[in-house]
Amino acid sequence: MNLRHLLGRLFNHIDRPLAGLLALLLLTSIATVFSAANTSVDKLLAHLLNIAVALVAMIAVSHVPPQRLMQFALPAYVLGVILLIGVALAGDVVNGARRWLNLGIARIQPSELMRLAVPMMLAWYLHLKQETLSTRHFASAAVLLLIPVALILRQPDLGTSLLITASGVFVLFLGGLSWRIIVGGIVLAGAALPFAWHFLHDYQRQRVLTLLDPSSDPLGAGYHIIQSTIAVGSGGMAGKGWLNGSQAHLDFLPERTTDFIFAVFSEEFGLLGNLLLLLLYAAIIYRGLTLAALAPSLFGRLLAGAIVLTFFTYAFVNMGMVSGILPVVGVPLPLVSYGGTSMVSVLIGFGIVMSAASHKKLVKT
Repeated sequence: MNLRHLLGRLFNHIDRPLAGLLALLLLTSIATVFSAANTSVDKLLAHLLNIAVALVAMIAVSHVPPQRLMQFALPAYVLGVILLIGVALAGDVVNGARRWLNLGIARIQPSELMRLAVPMMLAWYLHLKQETLSTRHFASAAVLLLIPVALILRQPDLGTSLLITASGVFVLFLGGLSWRIIVGGIVLAGAALPFAWHFLHDYQRQRVLTLLDPSSDPLGAGYHIIQSTIAVGSGGMAGKGWLNGSQAHLDFLPERTTDFIFAVFSEEFGLLGNLLLLLLYAAIIYRGLTLAALAPSLFGRLLAGAIVLTFFTYAFVNMGMVSGILPVVGVPLPLVSYGGTSMVSVLIGFGIVMSAASHKKLVKT
């Protein structure tokens, strides 16, 4: 077997247009992380290693047929719920939140597992009931969604619970749930916000108040938003140039390689750079949804579509957070922020999207 044939088999499930767009975003990430880390070579090498591991994971997952993924949906969901219960009973408390579970050989955060397990479970359930889908089945799927969300809310982790809720709602919407029901649910949730205020933790209330008036605590809770909005605004039309951002390089901007890396990018590349970055994200989302529509099974279409729309949600929430229009919830900018877990999980998701579109031969499940 020659090298060309071997490479052909290795990449035969990789969608070239989507892979090219992802490569452009990863190159943007490499340049921005290098600048945000004050040209640290060690940080850059660690970031390159994260990207390499994530790309290998994406290629490997792209070879897994959707019908095989369906076999993992229920076990992954059940395992995730059991681990979340374990966190509630015996999890480690860090900074006032019980989110980690110590297994002896490693400490894990089960809510990260649920980011893929929840949409997989809901897509599997609706696929199973596709011949007789009714309101009752959507109600059952909603219960399957609410169980892990309630456990994550209890930790407390409002940001992750809202994002997992969004991924589940995307599956239900793509599965045929009326948009009127979804909009009605959002309206009811909005109407309940004044009552929910009394159940929020102190730090969650502080985030909302800080969003409304960052200057009320400029050196404390409002510091992140104030510094990030200064960085975004100071970039102007064309930016200050790569490696020339003063907010990042003078250490005014916190979490500049992770949650607030968009502020670094905005300061150095300006409004024009932001527009190009938004265009790149839009192209990735469009191509991803196109591949989701090509999936031959309902499970593949629902899961791939939900993964792409969740990718959009993460990008929107991060940019809104950094720009001061959304509360700070600790969400990285997908495929741009430094971080191995986020990088691997997002590219595994796109591996699933490519698999769903490229595997045409189905077996009865």
